[in-house]
Amino acid sequence: MSIEHLHAVPHLTTALSGPLHDIETHLLEHQAEIETWFRQQWLRTPAPFYASVDLRNAGFKLAPVDTNLFPAGFNNLNPAFMTLSIQAVQSVLERICPKAVRILLIPENHTRNQYYLESIATLQEIITKAGFEIRIGSLLAELEEKLAITLPSGRELLLEPIQRQGNKVRIGDYEPCLVLLNNDLSSGRPEILENLEQMILPPLELGWSNRLKSDHFTEYHRATKEFSELIDFDPWLITPMFCNCGKLDFMKREGEDCLASNVDRMLKDIQKKYDEYQIDKPPFVIVKADSGTYGMGIMTIHSGDEVRELNRKQRTRMAKSKGGQAVTDVIIQEGVYTFETWGDGQSVAEPVVYMVDHFVVGGFYRVHTGRGANENLNAPGMHFEPLAFAETCNVPDYSKSPDASPNRFYAYGVIARLALLAAAREHTPPDWKNPAIHAIHLV
Repeated sequence: MSIEHLHAVPHLTTALSGPLHDIETHLLEHQAEIETWFRQQWLRTPAPFYASVDLRNAGFKLAPVDTNLFPAGFNNLNPAFMTLSIQAVQSVLERICPKAVRILLIPENHTRNQYYLESIATLQEIITKAGFEIRIGSLLAELEEKLAITLPSGRELLLEPIQRQGNKVRIGDYEPCLVLLNNDLSSGRPEILENLEQMILPPLELGWSNRLKSDHFTEYHRATKEFSELIDFDPWLITPMFCNCGKLDFMKREGEDCLASNVDRMLKDIQKKYDEYQIDKPPFVIVKADSGTYGMGIMTIHSGDEVRELNRKQRTRMAKSKGGQAVTDVIIQEGVYTFETWGDGQSVAEPVVYMVDHFVVGGFYRVHTGRGANENLNAPGMHFEPLAFAETCNVPDYSKSPDASPNRFYAYGVIARLALLAAAREHTPPDWKNPAIHAIHLV
């Protein structure tokens, strides 16, 4: 199916998207080298089981702003392209666990979030159609017997309590070959999953109880430095600057001056790049918790003074992340505008790319009618517009202009796979990487 057969294609604000032609054209011209390089990277550092990457397209810059290794949103993908996910699941499991037959899927501890439960139902469907048995085991302490949940789609989800016997987990007499996590472990690593004989994907080490966004973007900077040298490219065009500072307490206003001074320093660094590329837009940064997801603990900042002037409500919102975890470490990230819009109302939108193993299997646009081009869109009021990525983002159509939809999606797929590679290196850093760039955070 070609991209023209899709019912909706996002509108790009043409007045500001022109320079993106340069990025896309450059990627297309070096497609052979890029794909060869990626194949080499996956041999050295295998990709995580699955991931989703939030991208921002500013026209002059295309970069990831978040990488989720426990993606929730499979129900938002275009169902016409489910075969891509099925084939990717078959490929990765045949490679890493060829004898696998039974899978235990462990979701987040939600029983009322029907959007999330629809995603779990879709993931269960994908894995079933890939040829595997799958049951859903819950970590809810209060769940003592099976819980059937009827979803708005008409599907039924069956949550079952899991037990541990020795170094294995099971549901009754159902003993899985591997455990598939869709729980990001923001609240910590469950003791019941520690030191299992069964394979756990993704491994516990990639949960938010261990993982830091600053580590991820350190690896992303390394990856884009290597990538950009390969194709003679300014890595800033696809890489957000970032830094972090010491411990802070938003409620006690401890660490506030450090945060403000780092914000001002980064804004000056961004302005230098804006001047170099003649970008007539005010720079901004995003301050967010160094771990966690769900769009919590995030704010847009235009000056260090804004940090010092946060009111109590703003500081309270920043002090806690998912699961009520206290925020004591933040990452200061270069803000990337999104000049993509959706629909007649031209609502602000950003692409989210989904991958299983190193295969791009689709994506959607996160759309928010009440947010601006410099704001976080992962917030209440958002909705999703499903898209699929032509030829799994790997075979661009050179006969069409750089702005043609399949080519744009190829660019999205390249940047998303760079973020995926960075995530892979977080857990298994290659011994061949150059330690000389270990501390480089800014382009």
